[in-house]
Amino acid sequence: MYEGFYGLRERPFDLTPNPRFLLLTGKHREAISNLQYGLRSGRGLTLLVGEAGTGKTTVVRAVLEEFQRDGARIAYLNNPTLTRAEFYEFMAGAFDLTPHAAASKVTFLRELQQKLVEHRAAGVLTALVIDEVQAMPDELLEEVRLLANLETSTEKLLPMVLAGQPELADRLNQQSLRQLKQRVSLRCELAALDQRETGEYIAGRLRIAGGNSVLVFTRQAVELIYAHSGGIPRLVSVICDNALISGFAADRRPVDREIVADVCRDFDLAPQQPTAHSSAPAAPPSVPAAKEQKQRAERQDGKGLFEHFNVRRRFSLF
Repeated sequence: MYEGFYGLRERPFDLTPNPRFLLLTGKHREAISNLQYGLRSGRGLTLLVGEAGTGKTTVVRAVLEEFQRDGARIAYLNNPTLTRAEFYEFMAGAFDLTPHAAASKVTFLRELQQKLVEHRAAGVLTALVIDEVQAMPDELLEEVRLLANLETSTEKLLPMVLAGQPELADRLNQQSLRQLKQRVSLRCELAALDQRETGEYIAGRLRIAGGNSVLVFTRQAVELIYAHSGGIPRLVSVICDNALISGFAADRRPVDREIVADVCRDFDLAPQQPTAHSSAPAAPPSVPAAKEQKQRAERQDGKGLFEHFNVRRRFSLF
């Protein structure tokens, strides 16, 4: 819709968890390393925790793509609000077990154990990855714990990754789930982006989409995006995408602070962080001077928006 107007090949702020657009902050690199190590080393349970919208699913998908290219057999469950019977039906299908395995837990466990041993002998990684675990019923979390007991004398046969929001960590502190918590061998957390990382996130996505960031957003617009999103990548993308639509409709390029403010009002997004403009209590200039100052700042933004991003950064994974 607006791609041609801003010189883009594709939309840069879609909400799909596309690993091509993954921003590798220090926390994201740490999370990826933990998931890779947990799966490769057969450490049992690896826990990934983060607020909604911080990129957990994108990180998980990126790691899955790497392992699946190498022939790994990984069952990925991203909607775990299932009954016990539905959970075992899913698992039987994911690991190519017989139809009888889906109907009988005894048959399921026997066939899965055999399949895991065969895969391990052939050098094929087999794993289970569950996203949105905070929504999983307690009875299924107990089934996950029991599946974690599939092992040889030296290693786990079914390494697992559990990804969820912070309330998952709270649930694991419950007395009834203490045994599951004790099986977590690796734990990592994704936090919101800071202001610099938010700018990198916006600039990186625009670059991958074929655009020039200094021609798309002003510096003041980026500051306001950070203030109203709190550095949550999903909210950053929502604001940016709608700001580009509004800018295209108004025939305004680059997108300025006023357009971003309108979008944030429409989405009822209150400021989460103070902006640079609100920190100085200087006396307001006169109306003509203020207007001239604003116009001069907007004209200069083309140079100053992402000036600290001149060094080319890698946004691909490997």
